Amino acid sequence: MRYCILSVENKLQFVAMPSGYMYQLIALLRRLHKEIDKLTVAERPVLPHIIAECSDIELHDTNARIIQGIDYLTNLEKQFASLKEEHYPLISLLTEIRALHAQLEYLAEENEYE
Repeated sequence: MRYCILSVENKLQFVAMPSGYMYQLIALLRRLHKEIDKLTVAERPVLPHIIAECSDIELHDTNARIIQGIDYLTNLEKQFASLKEEHYPLISLLTEIRALHAQLEYLAEENEYE
């Protein structure tokens, strides 16, 4: 597993991803940052800032928790799917989110999500 440390509204999030898929999560988040200002809806999802990625993480704060990548992507997809966007082709962003989510689901089904 690899861990991505994200900052969202001055709070840290820790996302666990299978090692070979971390680069896809980071690329996805960077693309979303690049495209978010092109959305015409008033209420846009708040995107995290990528702080770091690492191979090991040991949390000492009892309030902190590690979010599995598959759960993180489920939440991200819900945020973007709920937008009432009429001008920007939102489907392309949703397709990228869903494609990575589907890859992780396949790994989980094959018991290879590690």
